[in-house]
Amino acid sequence: MKELQPLNDNVLLELVQEKEQKTASGIIIPDSAQEQPEYAKVVALGNIENPGVSAGDTVFYKKFSGTEVDFEGKKYLFIPYADLLAKVMETEAI
Repeated sequence: MKELQPLNDNVLLELVQEKEQKTASGIIIPDSAQEQPEYAKVVALGNIENPGVSAGDTVFYKKFSGTEVDFEGKKYLFIPYADLLAKVMETEAI
């Protein structure tokens, strides 16, 4: 089995795969024309001192940042740690 491991201060994110969308008249909108979400799941971290995220966390990142790759049928994004904006956290309702 092969595995991707980010180097330096990069973070590896697994992109959310959106379902194929259709217009009301049945025209299929290709992935390249759809706006991609700006959140993803953290898969691995490079050499980062005191990271605020860990593998399995869901994070929001800067739009148009990073390098997208296809690896073994899944889409990933290598992004600099500094381009992460927020971590999604579960909280209890008051």
